[in-house]
Amino acid sequence: MSSQRLGAGFAAMDRFLAEIAAADTGTGFPREGVLKPAYVLVGDDVFLYERCRKAVLKAFVPAEMREFCLAELDLAEHSIFSILDIARTPSLMAPFQVIFVRNLKQLYGRGAKKEEFAELERYFRQANPGALLIFVADHIRIPADLRRMEMDDKTKYERLRETLGEYCGIVDLARVEDTDAMRWVAAAALEQGSRIDQDAVRELVDALGNDMMLIASELEKLLLYTFGKGRITLGDVETMVLSAKQRSLYELTDAISARDRARALALLHGLLNSSDAGEDAAIGHLYMLARTFKQMLVILEKNVRDSRAIWQALWQGFRMPPFAADDLIRQARRYRSRRDLTRALRLIARADLELRSSPPDKRLVLERLVYELASEPKANAAYASLQLSFEG
Repeated sequence: MSSQRLGAGFAAMDRFLAEIAAADTGTGFPREGVLKPAYVLVGDDVFLYERCRKAVLKAFVPAEMREFCLAELDLAEHSIFSILDIARTPSLMAPFQVIFVRNLKQLYGRGAKKEEFAELERYFRQANPGALLIFVADHIRIPADLRRMEMDDKTKYERLRETLGEYCGIVDLARVEDTDAMRWVAAAALEQGSRIDQDAVRELVDALGNDMMLIASELEKLLLYTFGKGRITLGDVETMVLSAKQRSLYELTDAISARDRARALALLHGLLNSSDAGEDAAIGHLYMLARTFKQMLVILEKNVRDSRAIWQALWQGFRMPPFAADDLIRQARRYRSRRDLTRALRLIARADLELRSSPPDKRLVLERLVYELASEPKANAAYASLQLSFEG
């Protein structure tokens, strides 16, 4: 669906998609002089990233040539020198290569990395016209309102523009404002031959916190649920979206914050079993857990005590649905300090890394995470010893 006439959250993505479309010749090899040798997709919005990625694959990665012309590389596993060697080397089987490079934050870690940036400069002086590099900078969060950008993210962003920005196209995947999310939902429903009531749009966007990935997924389910009616109402949204997924998530975090491991694990199994995607939905569940614990951290830091104050503490696009406000305040106050919540976020980050490394059992990764989140820190050591004894 085109997102033309929507706001800043879609603008950079639309420009990038237009550039890809202009370069698409239908042969797998781009039109000369249209594309830059590399682009950096900056931001952690999964919905916008996936749309950019799909456009690149559709234009330059024919399905039958995928294994020959597509590389997915991680800077945690490959040096920038080896990645650029791959980019320089023409493929014997495909006329054009697309190379996605994840974990860009590794390039900006400790040390000056002078040799790495010097190598990048050498490559871009004579870039291979048969290769397109796509760097993924999803360690930087770009909010819908740039005035609310965290100082740490702003520093990382400016450093990125000063270095790669000299050679690459920078695509800012900023979070989408609620008004733009609402316009997108209404337009997407119309494209599928359905109309969605204004109060239903508002409820859908508010309930899912402007998370476009979740909004798109839930809208697809709503369109199937109301197929033949030609209309989506507030009641449909309440039936399909709010009552199940959202309430189950807050029940899970309630059990975790109460240190009730048995109930937390039972609720996790319920979430996984009720999900259409089964354990493949693990990343989505993990994302929602991370978001909820970040909300609790803000609530604790700003000493929020009632739901009237929560809307000032949490900015637009980072709010929970209204029904969860009191529950989340109560859960946040169960944690004694910021340290307890940052520990939880570190555990979630570790689990996220495990899941993205294609483990043999995603369910086990989530079970271990929930067990650790619902345990006192000293209990985790015992669990780790028990797990080692099983593995041995």
